[in-house]
Amino acid sequence: MRQYIVDAFTDKVFCGNPAAVCIMERWPSDILMQKIAVENRLSETAFSVKEETGYRLRWFTPGGEIDLCGHATLASAYVIMNFIEKNKTRLVFETMSGELAVMRRGELYEMDFPAYTLMPTVVTEEMKAALGASPSEAYLGRDLLCVFESEETVRQLTPDMEKVKTLPGLLLHATAPSASTVLQKAAQTETEKTDCVSRSFAPKLSIPEDPVCGSGHCHIIPYWVKKLGKRSLIAYQASERGGTLYCRLEGGRVKLSGKAVLYAVSEINAGF
Repeated sequence: MRQYIVDAFTDKVFCGNPAAVCIMERWPSDILMQKIAVENRLSETAFSVKEETGYRLRWFTPGGEIDLCGHATLASAYVIMNFIEKNKTRLVFETMSGELAVMRRGELYEMDFPAYTLMPTVVTEEMKAALGASPSEAYLGRDLLCVFESEETVRQLTPDMEKVKTLPGLLLHATAPSASTVLQKAAQTETEKTDCVSRSFAPKLSIPEDPVCGSGHCHIIPYWVKKLGKRSLIAYQASERGGTLYCRLEGGRVKLSGKAVLYAVSEINAGF
């Protein structure tokens, strides 16, 4: 089985979020797909098979299968459009989260994802202890979203992963307005590079930090759209690798766009 490693939400290798992608003629067992994900030790390994109505897509983390993943969806579309069906400019994946469409627009791959409903929740002492800093607000969707006032605070976070595991939500996202946005507001100009920054932590899935989390931005973007009064945002994930997402909110959907670049191609021999 051929496996592609793609860095998503970047146009440079060793940046963005790496995902393994396997496009297959038939489904392996769930046990084998999980073992491959564990062996890869990436935040996600995507498996896709072309069925009668189109491609079905599944995502596996080292800690188990997940219901939604942005960067591995982008990576899967990149592989199919560049190596499997080169004439394709639009794909619709059947997934655990319903139909997910991806449109190629030049260098960008635009994904149409569901937005999570955010419920305000109390900022607890447990959250402060896990993050090592005090968020100003907290919200719960599938994941826990903690909001900070300073980009620098988000960049310098060193969470206690064992304590993060005790918090509600599947993943933990920390976000703040970007410094450029703060300066833009102060100067009352229209010039800015990014609107918000974030970091994502997933120790419950055996992933200490997810370098660039697409599904996390299905929490982050609805918050900042409402907060900033803008429907289109540029988001930066401030992990060590870093990555940029071009986002807009349309009704109950989040449009996430990003670039991708191929890192490696290999053959998996075990289990076949």
